[in-house]
Parts: sequence; C-alpha cells; structure tokens
Amino acid sequence: MAPCRSRTQVLVSEQIPPAPEKDRRLSERVRDVLRRRHYSLRTEEAYLMWMTRFVRFNDGRHPEAMGSQEVIDFLTHLARDLEVAPSTQRQAQSALVFLYRTVLERGLEGLEIAVRARGERSVPIVMSVGEVRAVLAEMRGPQRLLATLLYGGGLRLIEGLRLRVKDLDFGRGQLCVRHGKGRKDRYTTLPQSLRGPIREHLVEVRGVHERDLRKGSGCAPLPHALERKLGPAAANSWEWQWVFPSSRLSVNPRSGAIHRYHLDPSGPQRAVRAAVRAAGLEKRITTHTFRHSFATHLLEAGTDIRTVQELLGHRDLKTTMIYTHVTRSGPLGVVSPAERL
Repeated sequence: MAPCRSRTQVLVSEQIPPAPEKDRRLSERVRDVLRRRHYSLRTEEAYLMWMTRFVRFNDGRHPEAMGSQEVIDFLTHLARDLEVAPSTQRQAQSALVFLYRTVLERGLEGLEIAVRARGERSVPIVMSVGEVRAVLAEMRGPQRLLATLLYGGGLRLIEGLRLRVKDLDFGRGQLCVRHGKGRKDRYTTLPQSLRGPIREHLVEVRGVHERDLRKGSGCAPLPHALERKLGPAAANSWEWQWVFPSSRLSVNPRSGAIHRYHLDPSGPQRAVRAAVRAAGLEKRITTHTFRHSFATHLLEAGTDIRTVQELLGHRDLKTTMIYTHVTRSGPLGVVSPAERL
C-alpha cells in the first residue's frame, strides 16, 4: 500500500495540464530570474508550481491581466477551501510576490486581508535513547550511517545529504552545515563514535569517485558560480564530493552535464519508515524526529539551551524552547510537587 502523503505533498504532486504558450513564455522568464538569483532547484520547482496553480484557479488568465485582488482570492481559497497549513500558504504567497514584484515588476497591495491558514503549534514527537537505538538497529549501510549522523549532529535530512567531504573536520570533532535553513552556515558536533564508520564509508565513496573520473563523468556540481571561479577541475576534486552520493549518475537539469548527485531524500525516508515498523514502534517517526530527539536529549543531559540553539541553527530562542516541553522531567523541566508526597 502506498504511504500516506501530507496535504502539501498532494498539492505539489497534483497533475496539472500543460500551460498555454503565453504561460510557458512567462515560466521561462521566471526560471531565468530564479537561476540568476541562485535559487535552488527545489524552490524553482515549487514557485513554478504555485504560479501555475494560480493561473488555473483564475481560469487561465495571464498574471499580467490580474493583480492584488486575484492573489488575495487565491490565498483565501487555499486557507478556507483547501485548509492548507500556514507554511504552505506562506510558500504560495512568496511565489506570487516573487512573480509580481521581481519578474513583472508590479507591486501587490493589501495581501494582509487574505484569510490566513490556521495551524496549531504541536509538541514535537521525540524518541527515547532506547527507541533511537532500536530504530538504528533495523537499518543498514549508508542509510544507517546517515540516520545516526542526523541524530548525532541534530541535522535536517537535506543538510545531511548535502554534506561534502570538506565539511567534515575529524580533528576538531565537528562538521559544517553549509547554507542551512535561512541560507546560514553553522557548525555542529561530529560524534566520536561515528568517525571510524564515516572514514570507512568514505573509502568506498572515493572508490566510486575514482571510477567515475576514469570514465570521464560523475563530478559533483558546485554551488552557484564556484565552478567558474575555481575552474572545472574543482568539481572533480575529492574534497567537493558528496559524503552520501547517489548510486547512479544523472543529468543536471540546468546545464545538461552528467553528475553524481547526493542521495535522493525519499530513500532515507523510506528506510526510516521501514525500520520503525520493524522495531515495533507506534510513534509517527520520520527522519526529522532524529533532530528533535537530539535537541531533547541534550537538554535532558543539562546542556545550556543557547548552546542547543546554536547547534540547531535556530534564529529565535523561542523555537528551541519548544523542546523544554518534552524533556524527561516534564514540561519546562519542572518536577511535579506530587513527587515530594
């Protein structure tokens, strides 16, 4: 049976008929601006999807013939009729604001009157140390190593997948997360227990890389304009290769070059779901649960909350504070007075 998908995933994967020729010309303009501004491929796909949905919602009218009122109506439709999450509505609004202000060079006014999606802030699901151990015991190979690294460093899945060899500092016991959420770099811990397994894993990765070089393909794509700045040889150098490369080569959708990208996120996600089932756990555990567990277990061990904030890369301390509600000693770390009876 196919796994359940979130409402956002359903929206993103919804089949949309081909756009008229005029819309395709506009999409090319949007894509060109996004790439010149170094937006990621995932953002590019999401923005174009929301622009297409916006046009379909308005019966195929071209965005140049519409304005603020149509955008307000569309955002209201998402919240009131489709009951999307607040983050989904914000992404749709960001895409349309980008379209009008950056591409069409027109302002949008009064968007604040659109009906806002309502969402309840839920307490994160956290595993105990024993549950983490049980899930990892059901995993094998690079998938297990990656999941352990997510837990050991508090990484988001995409941050773990985007690690390059040069981001690992075995001597200092840390790793660098490049362009994390908010496009910020940060350092986090590289567990001592993982240094040996990671070195062994990299021996295999290097073997794959050297075979790719002999075949004249498989270099890792460099971010932004670094390939022009550092020269084409940099993409072939060992330090720029992914720590968790894909098992197959693929074509860069932008340049047409053949690269070996990092693992696709769907692989680790499936592996974690299968491991949770095999471990007999009834919690809704995902790859992101390892990050939640990392933060909670650090707080339970007495780590200062601002240190946890830095390791997680949170901009606001209030975001980190949510983990104080799920620590082992009770909400906010308070011990019940009933314990003294």
